[in-house]
Amino acid sequence: MSRFFITLAYNGKDYVGWQIQPNGESVQEVVQNALSIILRGEIVLVGAGRTDAGVHARKMIAHFDWNGIAFDPNDLVFKLNGFLPRDIAVYAIREVDARAHARFSASSRTYKYFITLRKDPFLFDLKYRIFYTPDIEKMNCCAQILKEYTDFTSFSKLHTDVKTNFCNITDAYWERVGEYDLVFTITADRFLRNMVRAIVGTLLEVGRGRLDENDFRRIIEAKDRRSAGTSAPGYGLYLHDIVYPEWVFQIGD
Repeated sequence: MSRFFITLAYNGKDYVGWQIQPNGESVQEVVQNALSIILRGEIVLVGAGRTDAGVHARKMIAHFDWNGIAFDPNDLVFKLNGFLPRDIAVYAIREVDARAHARFSASSRTYKYFITLRKDPFLFDLKYRIFYTPDIEKMNCCAQILKEYTDFTSFSKLHTDVKTNFCNITDAYWERVGEYDLVFTITADRFLRNMVRAIVGTLLEVGRGRLDENDFRRIIEAKDRRSAGTSAPGYGLYLHDIVYPEWVFQIGD
């Protein structure tokens, strides 16, 4: 039995998220079915994480096991891209260590959230438009505070099945891109459901002058989702990168 990592990207607009759900079509379901048809065997995909409905991914990693007839990874990438819809793209398939796990072996994940101050008829469902100019310096001051904490219950969706709300955030910052756009980048070892969107929504309240640094600390320390701001819409959020330790890619060592 060999294990493979598949690297893909998708526009999440028309999906209920990455994970298979009973209430609509998921990215996992579409890619899993395509792999099963092309390889002529039942494939089960395990993703590096769960993106919510409407959220995009510039880089998602998933793994699957295969003990059938050997295939050429580049050829399989080509066939998948011809089979999959235009809003899902496969970039690479690579054999990995049999112990490697797309979710549990990842050492870090990076998300980006895109905001625009200008009405754009072409990108309205890919960036979150706001109607004010936030104070980016104040938002960055509070973004740095995130690295001082590990319990992010205040930014987690309620009633999830996770065992802990602890995350280690190593980077979090806002930057201006051109005249009209803002991008928030955040990196951590793991993320809770709805966490990034809740953080963005709360930081935007800071940018509007409705919260200050002391308020932001109180929100985190409250460990209560009701104390934080409204979550930003899913369509502005992108899973940007996933990093793994080197041993994952060392076959036969």
